[in-house]
Amino acid sequence: MKPKIIAFAGSARNESLNRRLIAFAAATAEKAGAEVDLIHLRDHPLPLFDQDLEDEQGMPEIGHQLKQRFAAAHGMLIASPEYNSSFSPVMKNTIDWMSRSESDDEPACAVFRGKVAGLMAASPGGIGGMRGLFQLRAVLQNIGVIVLPNMASVGGAMDVLTQDGQISDASIEKRVVAVVESLVELTTKVTA
Repeated sequence: MKPKIIAFAGSARNESLNRRLIAFAAATAEKAGAEVDLIHLRDHPLPLFDQDLEDEQGMPEIGHQLKQRFAAAHGMLIASPEYNSSFSPVMKNTIDWMSRSESDDEPACAVFRGKVAGLMAASPGGIGGMRGLFQLRAVLQNIGVIVLPNMASVGGAMDVLTQDGQISDASIEKRVVAVVESLVELTTKVTA
């Protein structure tokens, strides 16, 4: 059975460097034998999480649809931009909504527990978004996600991630491919 991986960038921007990176990573995962559901968070505009809003209206329909896609996946491939040494608000908001129970018999964070995640980041800066990945890693581990120990960061990403979806630096490409292949391998074992 092919492992199912949901892949997304923690950015809503159309020209996001992390969207370029996740497109490359998703294609690599497919080549490695995974079934990939590549999503763009802009296509799933969730309101800012608010307990009162949830109590009054429940999970927004678009959130319910997105949650079903998360639930169907065995693993997650995430390219996360760095915002002020952390991860993006759209990423946090997505995690917050997806972690919510929709019924009394659904445990909190059910769509995350036991899933495997591979993390990467792209940034114009030299560190490549690594500081934000450490913050994201802590949150994901706290909600039951098995996060791969190796993460990939792409510094100077404007020069490294090409418009046609490739990585122009062989050593960076090797690091990204290693994360993706590790994710596919571990997810395959977990789903067997």
